[in-house]
Amino acid sequence: MGALTGHPRGLYMLFFAEMWERFSYYGMRALLVLYMTQGFLKYSDGDAYAVYGAYTGLVYALPVIGGLLADQVLGYRRAIILGGSLMAAGHLLMTIEDKFAFYTALALIICGNGFFKPNISSLVGKLYPEGDSKRDAGFTIFYMGINLGAGLAPILCGLVAARYATTTMVDGKEVVNQAFHYGFGLATIGMILGLIVFSVFQGVLGDKGLPPNREMLKKWGLPIYVSSVLIAPMVAVLLQYDKLVGILLVATAILTLGSLIAVALREEKVARQRMFTVFVLMFFHMVFWAFFEQAGSSLTLFAERNVYRSILGWQVPTAALASINPIFIWVFGPLFANLWVSLGAKRRDPSAPTKFGWALLQIGLGFLVIWLGSILSDSKGMVLLLFLILGYMFHTTGELCLSPVGLSMVTKMSPARIVGMMMGAWFLSIAMANYLAGIIAAFTGVSEEGGKSEIPATESVVVYGDVFLKIAAASFVAGLLCFVLSPMLTRWMHMDKIGKTDDHFTDEHEQLA
Repeated sequence: MGALTGHPRGLYMLFFAEMWERFSYYGMRALLVLYMTQGFLKYSDGDAYAVYGAYTGLVYALPVIGGLLADQVLGYRRAIILGGSLMAAGHLLMTIEDKFAFYTALALIICGNGFFKPNISSLVGKLYPEGDSKRDAGFTIFYMGINLGAGLAPILCGLVAARYATTTMVDGKEVVNQAFHYGFGLATIGMILGLIVFSVFQGVLGDKGLPPNREMLKKWGLPIYVSSVLIAPMVAVLLQYDKLVGILLVATAILTLGSLIAVALREEKVARQRMFTVFVLMFFHMVFWAFFEQAGSSLTLFAERNVYRSILGWQVPTAALASINPIFIWVFGPLFANLWVSLGAKRRDPSAPTKFGWALLQIGLGFLVIWLGSILSDSKGMVLLLFLILGYMFHTTGELCLSPVGLSMVTKMSPARIVGMMMGAWFLSIAMANYLAGIIAAFTGVSEEGGKSEIPATESVVVYGDVFLKIAAASFVAGLLCFVLSPMLTRWMHMDKIGKTDDHFTDEHEQLA
């Protein structure tokens, strides 16, 4: 296979396909809570947060199943095309103002994401032979594609929704009705473009990502295709019972974690302690993302109601603020990558548990900055945009200390034969975090049915500020606890034995992140 700048051509095709897929996902995500509270549904804050938590929780839970079906039956390519098609249909349905269409759309996106998200990343890894030193750089390029799509989408979809907004008079007051369906339509175009890029140019992948067994594909391929469509209505119903989603997520997490603990107890000392290190860090991982994911829920409505969004006379659409995080990823990502390399060369690179502690302190600092903005709000209860931007900046630097580090740590600390199951459990912790994020966001609810704030901005800013201060305090406590446990967890990682225990580790697992 030919290569561009030393990397397989397939990497750049996957870069653009994933960029457009993330464009569609984050474009819709930026509008979702605003749509539920301000659109035809007129949900209260609490109802909108409950649906958001259930939706994002399932988005991160189903890739465990989608990855397994791709590994055993479909192959990565067919799974990606199936997932992209389901997601495109879901985004298209979001343009229809109907409750049944709305929940069916979310269900299709959930099911499609389950097939698309895990398998396109796995396909990137397959482009490189085991031990290839370019693998890490390849994943970095791919990750930048993710954040390019995630950064552009909220801006463009938010601008489109605001550009075609209309105004109506309700009880003598002028009410702005954003054209959310145009924003969702643009997200649909993004998903279709990603699907076209992958379908047309998949030839550059050579023999990578093909079905592992043609007989298995003939036997189970059609039932999987049909089932992936038929299951969508059941997921749509499930989304309307968020507490049931929570019960299912908890039950799945307990079953998965229990199975892994049973495996760990049968392992020799080094492998057992490494697995228990992962289990402990899963908890801190969940705490971090439960707070981080306020970005799509409570922080979105806080920005809508209590933040001055005017820059040089231009009113920034609330949805566009979701681009701040991926923009900061582009700014700080290379700096953090170089920092870890530089510290590693001096043998001063902090351990994964220590980095997790710093991540929790930074997200706490971000919420502390936003709380500070709330107590410095003006007489109208409005906060300067600068405080929100600085808060998001600390959230992003915290993410860079935790997210890529966590993925690398799981692949290194897991016995090779169950690394897939361990990674599935890791993503389940994100699913649980997203569900918890909806519960946490509900404490900021300041509106009833109808989606309109029932209290003035001078009072809502106090409600938001109080919750954000408590999140900051909880983050600091979790971060300090992680620091306390760090020496023990670092010993349990046995980093001096990496590469010397071939029974449990492979070059591929060490290079994946």
